[in-house]
Amino acid sequence: MIRTIGLMSGTSLDGVDAAWIETDGVSIGAFGPTVTLPYTPALKSRLRRLLDEAERLDDASTELREVEQALTRVHADAVAALGCQADLIGFHGQTILHRPDQRRTWQIGDARLLAELTGLPIAHGFRSSDVAAGGQGAPLAPIFHAALAKGMSEAIAILNIGGVANVTWVSGDHFVAFDTGPGNGPLDDWAQRRGYECDRDGTLSAAGTANQAVLQVLLAHPYFAWPTPKSLDRLEFTKALAMSGLEQLSAEDGAATLVSFTVEAVARAVLPAPPKRWLVCGGGRHNPSIMCALQRRLGVPVEPVETVGWNGDALEAQCFGFLAARVKAGLPLSFPTTTGVQRPTLGGKIVTPRSP
Repeated sequence: MIRTIGLMSGTSLDGVDAAWIETDGVSIGAFGPTVTLPYTPALKSRLRRLLDEAERLDDASTELREVEQALTRVHADAVAALGCQADLIGFHGQTILHRPDQRRTWQIGDARLLAELTGLPIAHGFRSSDVAAGGQGAPLAPIFHAALAKGMSEAIAILNIGGVANVTWVSGDHFVAFDTGPGNGPLDDWAQRRGYECDRDGTLSAAGTANQAVLQVLLAHPYFAWPTPKSLDRLEFTKALAMSGLEQLSAEDGAATLVSFTVEAVARAVLPAPPKRWLVCGGGRHNPSIMCALQRRLGVPVEPVETVGWNGDALEAQCFGFLAARVKAGLPLSFPTTTGVQRPTLGGKIVTPRSP
């Protein structure tokens, strides 16, 4: 077992999650402290511009490099805020573009700078090898979910609702995973364009009614007919949303429609067998509109992961601590049933601080 710190900054662009775990990359010895450092409004705004412009972005641009440096320093601050001794850091970086069909996945973050700032080795670049080998490069959490679910006697689905939503179905030693569709991303964007920080506590969506005509247009998106495993870019549905008639709706009805979009995409996920329960992590589990709609639509227990003793806000950060240990141990990160890669595939690199 080694002591690792996992770092995650998701496509919701909220900030950096950091978590300490003890692991050998196969099992988990112990969990430790966690912390979240929100991005400043200025950094969040700059990151959002990079996300919007990533298709056309020059990777040598001054703006990109400045944002990458600032982003990396927030990650270093998160490590310092944990105040824990560690042997290795797992650094995912910030995804600004994900196009596996073009064999591209782009996470920004300066691993070398982070090693110098923290004085610790950094495992990074978790997705690139899988994408280069023809895989989707996402999701990468399933092997961690399977380790967490070890010993559970029934088939379960672990649903992560971040900017994008993804599911891992686990039954014994068998697991399958893919992105189901939109998570909080379109809902957050909708709320912010109408002067709200987000659909906090589900109040905006709860005051509206889903527009079925708009919903059916959104659900006609080709993504839902693609075979699994499959994965999404944060902005995959931008064109469909613009052409759906959504913009003609009130703030409340638009939010309710986007909640229904997320939930219906989950309900249409084709799994090997119906799970006996759904365990939900990520920011979406804090939205009562989403959780209540999932419960109604799925017809089996839908619960936050805290009901089984997991930390739903830290799970992805813990995952990258776990994956860092797998990189160090030379164990695969992705599998045919999770990313569509032909065989279990190694990934990641480790950089070490320069000697004083």
